[in-house]
Amino acid sequence: VYIPLQGPPSQKADRMAPSDVAMGVIFLSQTLVGILGNISLLYQYLPLDFSAYRMRFTDIIIKHLTVANLCVLLCKGVPHTMATLGSQDFRSDFGCKFLFYLHRVGRGVSIGSTSLLSVFQAIMISPRNSRLAEFKAKAPKYTGPSVCLSWVLFMLVKVIFPMFMTGKGSNVNFTSYKDHGYCSAIRHDRTSNIMYGALLSIPDVVCLCFMLWASSFMVLVLYRHKEKMRHIHRTNVSSRSSPESKATKTILLLVSTFVCFYTLSCIFQVCVSLTDYPSLFLVSTAGIAAGCFPAVSPFVLMSCDSRESRHCFAWIRNQNP
Repeated sequence: VYIPLQGPPSQKADRMAPSDVAMGVIFLSQTLVGILGNISLLYQYLPLDFSAYRMRFTDIIIKHLTVANLCVLLCKGVPHTMATLGSQDFRSDFGCKFLFYLHRVGRGVSIGSTSLLSVFQAIMISPRNSRLAEFKAKAPKYTGPSVCLSWVLFMLVKVIFPMFMTGKGSNVNFTSYKDHGYCSAIRHDRTSNIMYGALLSIPDVVCLCFMLWASSFMVLVLYRHKEKMRHIHRTNVSSRSSPESKATKTILLLVSTFVCFYTLSCIFQVCVSLTDYPSLFLVSTAGIAAGCFPAVSPFVLMSCDSRESRHCFAWIRNQNP
């Protein structure tokens, strides 16, 4: 027996509640702000590719992080906004699988890039007597390959997701499905959901552990540096924060932002997974929580590090004598 996953457009429109419209507006606002922020951050880095300025290893990682964030916002925010507001343009099975796959890959690379950013920064600020100090000279050389490996890894790991997704316009021979906004997923029992979730979350958990370890290490290094600065202030010698210290604080703020939003997103995702028939409001709330970090992170980076803007404007001035 073939049962359509969604009723006619007229029934969909009749069932739309004010809360669904509000969620659609929030989704739209978050997506637009996030896309503009990430494009602005990416635009600030582009002139550096055509200048004699030697890019830092963090610049390379941040560019990949920005691209991953755009994948999340474009492949999740745009179709989910249209689905929440009643659009039927994302009903094809291929479109659903492709967009959901790109969204999961982008989300994974976003986690991996943030983890790499914290780990490489921890290596670069490590004191000479630390075991990490021996990797200082080699770390910048492995930045690019590490980020590329992150893309390949998550492309392979996330390939399983399209197997369980189907477009709402498809006719399928199963009656149990979960509504994910613009897609629907095969419903499993709770034991299977927990098992699949645990297995597919292993790369994310590994990245998160490295991120927390590197962040803890950087906090310890900054604390010891602050203790040394107290002696300098006592001798009345003016001191300014080093570029490494500023970059470390920026990354720590970025990691803190990520951990907060990632934890919030995981809570809502667990609620969706363990609920037999999740409401559109719950699914939309989980989607908004998942899009918070991609939308906020470029503004965190731009507000804490204005060096990219200075190089951008300097390059533009040099091109216009």
